[in-house]
Amino acid sequence: MIVNFAERAHNHNWELDPVTRSLLDTDFYKLLMLQFVWKHFPKTHVSFSLFNRTSAVRLAELFPVQEIAQQMEHVRKLRFRKSELVWLAGNTFYGRRGIFEPAFLEWLERDFKLSDYSLSVKDGQFQLSFDGLWTETTMWELYALSIVEELRTRASLKRLSEFGLDILYARAKTKLWNKIESLRGVPGLSVADFGTRRRHSFLWQEYVVSAMASNLGRGFIGTSNAFLAHKHDLEAIGTNAHEIPMVLAALATDDDALKASQYQVLDLWQRTYEGALRIMLPDTFGTTQFLEGAPNWVADWTGQRIDSKNPYIAGDEYIEWLKAHGREPQDKLIIASDALDVDDILGLHAYFGGVLQAGASSGDFRSAADFRDQKKWAPGRRIRFSAGWGTLLTNDFRGCDPSGGGGFDPISLICKVSTVEGRTAVKLSDNYAKALGTAAEIERYRRVFGTAGITNAPLVT
Repeated sequence: MIVNFAERAHNHNWELDPVTRSLLDTDFYKLLMLQFVWKHFPKTHVSFSLFNRTSAVRLAELFPVQEIAQQMEHVRKLRFRKSELVWLAGNTFYGRRGIFEPAFLEWLERDFKLSDYSLSVKDGQFQLSFDGLWTETTMWELYALSIVEELRTRASLKRLSEFGLDILYARAKTKLWNKIESLRGVPGLSVADFGTRRRHSFLWQEYVVSAMASNLGRGFIGTSNAFLAHKHDLEAIGTNAHEIPMVLAALATDDDALKASQYQVLDLWQRTYEGALRIMLPDTFGTTQFLEGAPNWVADWTGQRIDSKNPYIAGDEYIEWLKAHGREPQDKLIIASDALDVDDILGLHAYFGGVLQAGASSGDFRSAADFRDQKKWAPGRRIRFSAGWGTLLTNDFRGCDPSGGGGFDPISLICKVSTVEGRTAVKLSDNYAKALGTAAEIERYRRVFGTAGITNAPLVT
């Protein structure tokens, strides 16, 4: 895929180019979760809110609020295309055809709509929220994030000359190639693109995904972006996210029901998808307490995604938990997905892929050549490992700006459930810095779930 990014950015009329080209331009797990919500919670009322955790970047001073409104109104007019619905109906996902029910696809075509939104500016930040039925609000998350992220990118592009744009993208392409080259030829590599929510732009994500697919072969297993998976005939990757346990927890009627809700989610999910798509996300209220209290049947799940905990620690914790429950860790899967870059991927692949010789460390592996050196590693894995590569794959322009500014550096922008039927929604995570909710409710949740294994770690992306 050849794109002259500099020429396009210099000469293009951005006002005519929508950020969101299709309702399918979202993470695949949003569609799976939407079907889950449509089936079980069609009348549940929730709200979502946008948060800029990188508060030093005053987004509302970079571009006018009207630009967001224009893009949002464009998205509200979109409808799922026939070809997209046919793909959802007939394609094989995770080895299974028919994951999406015909009645759900008919609802997508006839009745799906996005809620209204509230948009304003306060203290240099955009105040963006969505309120309505869960089925009408959930999909806004990815659309809102990609809109704000790309409008920030466009604002920064406008201040560069065509030559400056040339330098910017030449440096970014070189950086991308160096990362890809480090991964080429690594035995047993498993990497997916998870970069939709904080991408530099749609076109750049498409370029990155094409480059990965062309150069990593079987090591690149697909993309979380449903539109790109459909367009480029790639595997669509994803199952579920923190949103569902946050909502079910908020619906709990007492503390006992609150503690049990994290397992109720898994039970309802596996019944909905008939035992498929069983990758759990245990860190919503803390991974350590989740595993300590989990029923034995949870160990039958395929694996877990590690989001907010040190992945080395979280992976070891999961392996020991599996052994304690009589399961073979080599049959299971861990997916690391938080703030990964190429060295993290190589190190984790070495550590969990069973390639370390006695006395070696994960830091010994920093290139494909290291993995090809048979003297440094031994066959046999501890657990299956895969990397969900996000922000630092699709938005790593650090040091690429020829003007020396940081306008292209990634920021930590999130859009999360804030209330459920008028009650505060909470996420604790394995990182104190990532907790969401009111102070009173966070304190209550920490009393119910405890704080075992939760640490303070800097927010990268």
